[in-house]
Amino acid sequence: MTYDGSSLPIETADVPPAQPFADADAAVEALMDHYSRATGFLRDRFDETLAGAERRARFRAFYPEVRITTTSFAHIDSRLSFGHVAEPGTYATTITRPDLFRHYLRQQIGLLIENHGVPVIVGPSTTPIPVHFAVAGDDSVTVPQDGVLQFPLRDVFDVPNLSNTNDEIVNGYGVTFSDGAAPLAPFTAQRIDYSLARLQHYTATAAEHFQNHVLFTNYQFYVEEFEAYARAALNDPESGYTALVGPGNVEITDPTLHLPVPSKMPQMPTYHLKRADGGGITLVNIGVGPSNAKTATDHIAVLRPHAWLMVGHCAGLRNTQSLGDFVLAHGYLREDHVLDDDLPVWVPIPALAEIQIALEQAVAQITELQGYDLKRIMRTGTVATIDNRNWELRDQSGPVQRLSQSRAIALDMESATIAANGFRFRVPYGTLLCVSDKPLHGELKLPGMATDFYKTQVARHLLIGIRAMEHLREMPLERIHSRKLRSFEETAFL
Repeated sequence: MTYDGSSLPIETADVPPAQPFADADAAVEALMDHYSRATGFLRDRFDETLAGAERRARFRAFYPEVRITTTSFAHIDSRLSFGHVAEPGTYATTITRPDLFRHYLRQQIGLLIENHGVPVIVGPSTTPIPVHFAVAGDDSVTVPQDGVLQFPLRDVFDVPNLSNTNDEIVNGYGVTFSDGAAPLAPFTAQRIDYSLARLQHYTATAAEHFQNHVLFTNYQFYVEEFEAYARAALNDPESGYTALVGPGNVEITDPTLHLPVPSKMPQMPTYHLKRADGGGITLVNIGVGPSNAKTATDHIAVLRPHAWLMVGHCAGLRNTQSLGDFVLAHGYLREDHVLDDDLPVWVPIPALAEIQIALEQAVAQITELQGYDLKRIMRTGTVATIDNRNWELRDQSGPVQRLSQSRAIALDMESATIAANGFRFRVPYGTLLCVSDKPLHGELKLPGMATDFYKTQVARHLLIGIRAMEHLREMPLERIHSRKLRSFEETAFL
């Protein structure tokens, strides 16, 4: 029979009305209660529908939201880059997975209440929760593809809406919601839900396992060293690390246990060395290329990590460099082209002092070289990122001239993309690369050379990245999150 979903009455979830909260903990509990009721309602109705129940209504539930209205230009500590709104007005954001973001929400809401002296309002938003996201995380439930059911799914449930899953807020387009409120957070709930689903797809690990400090690499050798380091850390009760998680959400706490390799590896194998407070380290093998680098950072950004670093291989561009030397990026030449529509190439990507210092300290600690002696093995300068892995096969006059004019000292395919997306998403970023070849000087990456290089240098390079993250972990978030990352009109939430 024909079926017109628009003719059905709308049945909605029973959730509490909007309420003011002057306590961050209470506000977060209210968000969790609202979200649990809303998604529980959708899951129950979805199960009934799949079981063949009569389609009596269109089922709908709304994301919870946090809203604040202030009428005062409050005097805020100018050292803080987040935790306050810029001017009087009403600000709001939809919230998803408050269980996953519990600590983040407590911090951000607490700062708002403290800095402005007014309560926040927690209640239902006007943005429906797509059924796909309501059942996400439940492995026993799969949303059928369009055409499988005997009726259009969108006639009974809400489905993802691209108008709510874009980056207009973080790209600085001056977004104002339909009710006149300004954004309170950099991402909407649907945008976050979309990325949480993509993270599971690309990394084969759930968002719950991601830690606050993320290392990106472009070689499997780093993964092997990371697993070895993680096992040693788990064997040390003083390390503070509690578990290692690999693709497939396999988690071990005993370092002697085997970490199985999935029969089908994900596109970006990811491993998490966990701490109870989320202050551990996540390693993502993004593979080669700026597209992968953008994809990974597009989605990890919604988790609001405290910092991310690129630790991978590069081509050394100076004859004075040697294989195995380190490159600490303090500038980027962007020819990756994947971010041009979101962040024009004329936007400078500044080095962040806190990240640079942490990386240099880590190099000094691991190599046992100090001050001027560090220049023997490490150069600081511009890293060029391109989108053509076989750039050496083209006429060299154009590329070499640009590289020389930019004063670049290294070239890769990921670093500038990761740094630029860190800048765009307000995630502190940094780059420490290791020279694995010198194509302009006749030293190409050949199998025998690569093997010797990997054996002697990968473990040390990875350890430097880990040490840098551990240095950053000891800093307050307010110090790590540089004001360089904030624009004229910023969201209050980090």
